[in-house]
Amino acid sequence: MPEESTTPDLVELARRATEAANRRDFDVLMSLFAPDALWESPPLGTSFEGRAAIRGFAEDWMGAYAEWRAEAEELFDLGSGVILAIVRQSGRPVGTVGRIEQREGWVFVWWMAW
Repeated sequence: MPEESTTPDLVELARRATEAANRRDFDVLMSLFAPDALWESPPLGTSFEGRAAIRGFAEDWMGAYAEWRAEAEELFDLGSGVILAIVRQSGRPVGTVGRIEQREGWVFVWWMAW
């Protein structure tokens, strides 16, 4: 009987993170991050270290929207723990009737001892 791989499917982890964010399930979302994880957003000039800081950023970011959704249109495993996600975000900011939409690339770098 062949042994099952203990190496996680990193594309699936990225997909699960996006789905948890869409549900605003911050407990599940944070469970996918290491306690000392780092979240960087160079376009915003921000960096958050640790689950509590990342959670605060995510809650503030998504909380600015009455409606918010991210769709991973494409996910690529680039090897060495790197996943590139082409993501379309859409939402309606709190207190507005208008909607915004943007398409961008997200890079997930997973460092794991497996």
